[in-house]
Amino acid sequence: MLSNLKRPITLKESALNELKEAITLGYFAPGERLVERVLCEQLGVSRTVIRECIRHLESDQLVIAKANVGPTVATLNPEEVSEIYEIRSMLEVSAVRSCALVADETVITDLENYCDLISRSLTSGNIKEALSDTRLFYQSIFIAGGKTVAWDLVERLNSRIGQLRAVTLSSQGRSVAGPKNLLAIVAAIKAHDADTAAQACAEHLAQAKEIALNELDS
Repeated sequence: MLSNLKRPITLKESALNELKEAITLGYFAPGERLVERVLCEQLGVSRTVIRECIRHLESDQLVIAKANVGPTVATLNPEEVSEIYEIRSMLEVSAVRSCALVADETVITDLENYCDLISRSLTSGNIKEALSDTRLFYQSIFIAGGKTVAWDLVERLNSRIGQLRAVTLSSQGRSVAGPKNLLAIVAAIKAHDADTAAQACAEHLAQAKEIALNELDS
């Protein structure tokens, strides 16, 4: 019997993932110019690969091309941040509500495990792992709630959402408050209390939005 083979990751995909992660985690600051020669040396790839990656990052709105300057890391303004959180709230609150109505023990166990992993990662200062597990946490909620189209929309925003999550998760006190809020959402889902779950999700996002705007202002 033959089984499905995992497609090997290409050099471009590997380089793109590295660049996305570097931008998301703040290694490249907003407004910083991306120098092709330097990136080639750091990643060990050709300029052709770097240019393809930059074009992809532009489509994700993580990088913008400036005349006479070259590609630079995009800077989010308060209006964009507010709009992203408004969209997140609409999609995530709806998904959490739906998930609470149908979640079984397997889903609840998965969500509790992700909360534990996120908490451990934040405690140890591993923002990269915390971001990865946070994405999986929400993906489980969306899929369990039957919101696959909504999740596709979230995935399109995930690069920019990741930037904001990295900011909020890195802020003082969020390593405790964030996981606590997620556990409150999971507790309401476990009780199949859709209204309480939706409210907990909305409050969590409102807090995250406030932190992101404050960090951006400072």
